[in-house]
Amino acid sequence: MADTEKKEPSAAEGEVQPDAPAPPYHVASGEEVVHAKEPPVRQLSRSLQGRHMQMIAIGGSIGAGLFVGTGSALRTGGPASLLIGFMTIGVMMLCTVQALGELAIIYPVNGAFYEYGIRFVDPAWGVAMGWQYSVGWMLTLPFEITAAGITIEYWKSREQVNPGVWCAVFLSALILIQVFGVRGYAFAFGGTEMVGLAAAEAANPRRSLPKATKQAFWRIFLFYVVNIFIVGLIVPSDSDVLLGASGANTKASPFVLAVQMAGIKVLPHIINAVITMAVISVANSCTYGSTRVLQAMASSGYAPSCFAKIDSMGRPIWCIVVQVAFGFLSFIAIGADSDTIFTWILAITGLSGQFAYATIMLSHINFRRAWKIQGRSIEQIPWRSPFGIVGSYIGLVLVALSLIATFYVALFVSDVILRVVPWPVMLTTGCAANRVTSRRRGFFRKLHGRTYYDLPLHHLQSLPEELDAWCQLT
Repeated sequence: MADTEKKEPSAAEGEVQPDAPAPPYHVASGEEVVHAKEPPVRQLSRSLQGRHMQMIAIGGSIGAGLFVGTGSALRTGGPASLLIGFMTIGVMMLCTVQALGELAIIYPVNGAFYEYGIRFVDPAWGVAMGWQYSVGWMLTLPFEITAAGITIEYWKSREQVNPGVWCAVFLSALILIQVFGVRGYAFAFGGTEMVGLAAAEAANPRRSLPKATKQAFWRIFLFYVVNIFIVGLIVPSDSDVLLGASGANTKASPFVLAVQMAGIKVLPHIINAVITMAVISVANSCTYGSTRVLQAMASSGYAPSCFAKIDSMGRPIWCIVVQVAFGFLSFIAIGADSDTIFTWILAITGLSGQFAYATIMLSHINFRRAWKIQGRSIEQIPWRSPFGIVGSYIGLVLVALSLIATFYVALFVSDVILRVVPWPVMLTTGCAANRVTSRRRGFFRKLHGRTYYDLPLHHLQSLPEELDAWCQLT
């Protein structure tokens, strides 16, 4: 115990101390603190600063879903439905990112909400969601590359330049970006929930994560609601050049059309160039979302062990190789209508995000429940979601409504196939995960991975009863 006191001279009662993600000691009621020597394990790089977290937290605000996919939604539902839909999903995402911020600060573990699903919901659910989320991001890479090719066709039609040329250019650029390591991802725009994945690689997650999550409201309001409102006022929903329209020229983003209708000659080209770069940046972030979850599952034994390998720069190298291999699916656009490919990949990957959001909010609800059961005060949580547990319930309801709406809009056989495809994939993955994790069940079992504690180490032995309850949660 004397050695422990010497190693923690700055610890004071009530002060939060950051420890390593996997403490090299085990404590049980009435036992001495035992230090175990473990072989060094190469970890993910912890080099992301606050500014990197801010950019990652922008999420899906700038990408194909907003700039390109809204064209089809505007044509189908009109401006009012489009605005209401984006406002509804914006509220859901706001609740999700706040709940995830609270969990990621107290549990900045590798794998983030995949691990939260295993710990706070059910092992089979967490593993199934992890695979669904990882594969979803793998398929999003060719989706974004295809979308980038669609924006390029604003200048050069596929009759003038083969779409495969743009696929090769964009995919080669993404491969080169991997050379820069983890910081190369920090300037990309991925899913809003990626701020939770990035927590395991943040230099100081307790400082950077709250700042990133607090600004989610303004990002959602400005990038989603305001932009959609302005576009809905300017662009007619029956335009022949919207994505998915029946006209011959279906290659223009509604944002580019809005500028064109204003009569400005040069600005549409500038806007389209910005959109193209934004879509490419989302394609870059795809390698982040899929590889980090896949590497975490491999480290836990839920994926092939080769995917757990991390190189000297802190990158899951074999996971990146698999992700880039999925990028070659974008070359399908050469021999088929890229609009059709765009729609199918979007349908396959869309519901994986909904399952991830539901998992985050379920994990937050059960975390708060476990925290209360262990007799802990809410004030002891380092950073709390401003919406609390009520926000997570609201988010769950909105996820359920969005899933119901997904089936409601499927009026034709082809649409039914598009909307239903992800469900058997999720159910099959869940059944397989249930068999793998059948021996690891237990709801509020002993957990691990906490980084911040409010009990100094040299006081642990003098508090056996409180410690026994505390270890059930940490």
